[in-house]
Amino acid sequence: MSLLNLHKVTKIYSDRCILKNITLSVKKGEVYALIGPSGAGKSTLLRIIDLLEKPSSGEVVFEGVRTSLLNENSIIQLRRRMALLSQRVVLFNMSVFGNVAYGLNLRKIDYKIVKEKVNDVLQRVGMLEYADQNALLLSGGEAQRVALARCIVLEPELLLLDEPTANLDPANVALIENIISELNTKNKTTIIIATHNMLQAKRLGSRVGFILNGELVEEGPPSRVFDNPIDERTKAFIDGTMIY
Repeated sequence: MSLLNLHKVTKIYSDRCILKNITLSVKKGEVYALIGPSGAGKSTLLRIIDLLEKPSSGEVVFEGVRTSLLNENSIIQLRRRMALLSQRVVLFNMSVFGNVAYGLNLRKIDYKIVKEKVNDVLQRVGMLEYADQNALLLSGGEAQRVALARCIVLEPELLLLDEPTANLDPANVALIENIISELNTKNKTTIIIATHNMLQAKRLGSRVGFILNGELVEEGPPSRVFDNPIDERTKAFIDGTMIY
């Protein structure tokens, strides 16, 4: 069963078309990996799915609900079923614990429950010992793990990840990939991950979609897309021979 459907989604900024007629569906419980060069439109697509931006045309449908028909309060409620980890990590000038607890506190959840949930998630991402430290003093890898914890503590049905391991060392990449896999296999969280790392997409993805110049050029199982791509542009990107 599909959790998310996009129908001919287009996004235009001024005279520039960022996304062109994107049509895709994401099934409940799968990991959908988006690959493509910088500027292809991956981040914009994630922001549209997260309802932070509206498409210029087309429709985003979440569990059969056309999001364009929702009022502001309904959009807020729907967004609470999702979480977006942006490419640029921004943490608040407060403790690691406070950063991860922030979304739960906005939902006015009882402190005992907040404390239990936050400590559990910090343990999972290997950051419990840093709970009282100011988040702005963390290294890049540590900050990324806290940002991920801030998302997953909300137990989203749909987790959107924009380059979650960019510029991280191999140890942090492996740790974050393990967390993502665990979320999907144990929690059945549906995940859409945008990544430049094609090996990462192959490791994590149930399906892979290749975006180029705002168009969804090709999608399918990782084994087929990477080993036997249909479109010559996909092959050129994977082989590293594409000039863009």
